[in-house]
Amino acid sequence: MGINVSRTADLGSNQWLQRFVGRQHIAHDDEAFWNGLLNYNIVLPESSQDQLNLDSRLEALCQSFIGNNLKTGNFGSLVTVFLEKTSELLSLSDQESNMHVWQTFNALFIIRSLVKYINETGSEFQLLQHFEAMPSAELLQAALDQQLQTPAESATIAMEATEQSAAAAVPVIVDGSKFETFIDALVNLIVVIPVKEFTYHLHLEAVNMLITLLSVHLFAQQPTDKSIVFRTVFKCQHANVLMSALLHFVARMVEVPHTMFGSSSAGSFVFGIAESLLSILTFRKQPDILKTGQTTGSGELSQKFRTHYPLANQSLLLILILTNHCTAQENSYRASLFGCADSKDSPKQGAVSFQIDFSAVYETLCLIVTIDQATLLLYLLLHRNERFYRFVMQQQDLEQLVIPILQTLYNAPDSNSHHIYMSLIVLLILSEDEGFNKNVHTIMLKNITWYTERTISEISLGGILILIVIRTIQYNMLKMRDKYLHTNCLAALANMSGHFRALHPYVAQRLVSLFETLARKHTRLDAQLKEPADSAVFVNVSTSPEDMLQDLSVLEEVLRMVLEILNSCLTNQLVYCPNLVYTLLYKRSVFEGFRSHHAFQDVIQNIDMVVGFFSSRLQRVQEQRGELGVNEVLEVISKGASQWSSDRLRKFPDLKFKYVEEDAPEEFFIPYVWTLVCKYGCVHFSSESIKSVATDIAC
Repeated sequence: MGINVSRTADLGSNQWLQRFVGRQHIAHDDEAFWNGLLNYNIVLPESSQDQLNLDSRLEALCQSFIGNNLKTGNFGSLVTVFLEKTSELLSLSDQESNMHVWQTFNALFIIRSLVKYINETGSEFQLLQHFEAMPSAELLQAALDQQLQTPAESATIAMEATEQSAAAAVPVIVDGSKFETFIDALVNLIVVIPVKEFTYHLHLEAVNMLITLLSVHLFAQQPTDKSIVFRTVFKCQHANVLMSALLHFVARMVEVPHTMFGSSSAGSFVFGIAESLLSILTFRKQPDILKTGQTTGSGELSQKFRTHYPLANQSLLLILILTNHCTAQENSYRASLFGCADSKDSPKQGAVSFQIDFSAVYETLCLIVTIDQATLLLYLLLHRNERFYRFVMQQQDLEQLVIPILQTLYNAPDSNSHHIYMSLIVLLILSEDEGFNKNVHTIMLKNITWYTERTISEISLGGILILIVIRTIQYNMLKMRDKYLHTNCLAALANMSGHFRALHPYVAQRLVSLFETLARKHTRLDAQLKEPADSAVFVNVSTSPEDMLQDLSVLEEVLRMVLEILNSCLTNQLVYCPNLVYTLLYKRSVFEGFRSHHAFQDVIQNIDMVVGFFSSRLQRVQEQRGELGVNEVLEVISKGASQWSSDRLRKFPDLKFKYVEEDAPEEFFIPYVWTLVCKYGCVHFSSESIKSVATDIAC
């Protein structure tokens, strides 16, 4: 580092850094020193390896800093310099501010690097000690005298003062005042200063700084409600404007500039709330790296998003951190996200935390929803923000949102179980709306190239949705064996079943085949349980009878639900689903062994009644015409359907399921969020030191 140094290889020998971490106090108003220290260029680490390389070159300097700073207070001086430069940005012209933004960024990068090191090697209390540390009286006097003496005299004075103070360090009183001021400055920087080409990396660094501070959760043993860092961040009075700015960063998805601070073509650099909000509301850069409809894998898309849109990526991760921690108490960030409204709507009854263009949020989520963190944000907005949920339900291009979610489920082996689970919950939440369940069958899709099970030239969005959910159930049966995943799949199908229309022949086949597959498994399991314990049936079977009995019970629940889904469709939409009736006629034998089963016989009676009605009609027509082709059978079914009355069927309650978040959701979401931060974020943490996150973190 230094005015002529830009390579990380030279960090260890840099004179300015050596002085900063050394045993002499450096006053915050020593302009010559700070100008020397902060005039450097650095290539930001983009990968774990980049971060490891930087950390290794900073190791000795950081150790020296830890050993000396509580006596010198130089970290506090640097924080003061950053605070002064941040406040000065508001009054600078464009030409003046380029250099100023550069130095402010550099100061913040040094602060973040040191905070990260303290978090990974020390404690939260030590971190706050370094923020509040003040130099001893001897070092303060030496620093003052140093400014008045010749270089030789000042070196002698500084050495004497260092020797006097080394033996008696003054205990640091941690009251958190400087830390609170620092947090406020970060928020102001993010919120007030508009994002322009030469401020982009400063905003990014401010967001990364907040993530790094909150990463104390990864390394500390104490709960967050005892954490001073968390208490300070979560008592911030500007939650609404911070959440607004972060969500705007995500929605706008501005691509990272090619140069960090080299452009001054952004026009007059006048800062202020009004100008900042105006730029947020009116400027949206259409991304050209991520295209809707691409078959890019989730991992590749995550990499592109992180590389080309780091501010959007990090802002999204920070939103997830802020909204998923401290959920058991009042969380103003969480309330802010759930209370935002569309900027195109006039204010109505009910509190509005902030306004944002829902169209921009929706479009961006459609582009990136196959990424874990985007799915999680979509879940939060749909589940908790009623205004956004209603907005999504009114969209005419729902396929832009739903198809990428279906692709995630289709590529389940390439996704983690949490991502599959959240994608299914999103579908379940969408299926709670009757308008959605009707609309998906009116949206026709052609040539779904990513669906390779079978070539389908044309199918409705509802049809492909049914196919993917059925496929997910079958994948779960073979691989994951997760009861809750089954439940969510079937609940989504059940919500939709009363609105099934114009089902593709293959969709009808897969629905009945799902029951057939489950029925075979039920028959095998039931036979095993009825055999004596020493029978050959149990040879090479590692599952105990108790486990098999439990599996049988789960299977019966699933079979019952599939039958109820078929019955719901026949009761409400028989006239619009001739292909399903055709498949039931063709596959009527699969229900044979369950007609007398106490768990299924009432629902099967309805299916049998439908099958019997159309069988008799087909038999009469066949007696007149002879053998019938597929089209002729469908013609008979369509004519018969017009004369069918659902009053003949036994009435069952409407199938309506609603997603309800379990108690203590933070036990699921907090480890998941930090896993995403470590795996997909731009800030790479030392995995060896992480204490409190699930073991599946991939750094």
